[in-house]
Amino acid sequence: MSIHTVTPRQLYDKVQAGEAIELVDVRTPVEFREVHVDFARNVPLDRLDAAQLAAARNGASQPLYVICRSGGRGKQACEKLVSAGGRQVVNVEGGTQAWVDAGLPVVRGQQAISLERQVRIAAGSLVLVGSLLGAFVSPYWIGLAAFVGAGLVFAGITDTCGMGMLLARMPWNQVPHATSDAARGQQDSNAASCCS
Repeated sequence: MSIHTVTPRQLYDKVQAGEAIELVDVRTPVEFREVHVDFARNVPLDRLDAAQLAAARNGASQPLYVICRSGGRGKQACEKLVSAGGRQVVNVEGGTQAWVDAGLPVVRGQQAISLERQVRIAAGSLVLVGSLLGAFVSPYWIGLAAFVGAGLVFAGITDTCGMGMLLARMPWNQVPHATSDAARGQQDSNAASCCS
């Protein structure tokens, strides 16, 4: 399945030209709070109801743009949306990181550790602990390191990360009291204005 893409600059130029743009950011609420495109709304990938969103957009004349941190989760979201019958779904190449690197305007809030870094920290810690326990306690513990290694291989092949999905649901990756997209967006605006 081929997903259409747009560069951050091309999307920004469309906004500057006055086009009505619908941009969905599929990162965690904490990542969104840290930095996001000002006209994006946050719908985390693990909570994305692709069928509902595709049905709501049935007959929409403008594309639905999807952005994440670097493009991977955005591509997954686009694939889900297309599979659910969504049309005109476009992934923003390079995600929010490319948007920032291009010097385009963003809303900044409280700093957080990105989900990608959290996965690396968790995976590395589990491999280290499994290896140490395997060497000094019982050789069976080496299975923990093997399990994490197999999970990383699977994530690389399928471009789906179970550990990332699990970490995305952890309390430190949630924005307190944000129960809806509108509430989350309002809270993010407040956080950005007092923390910039």
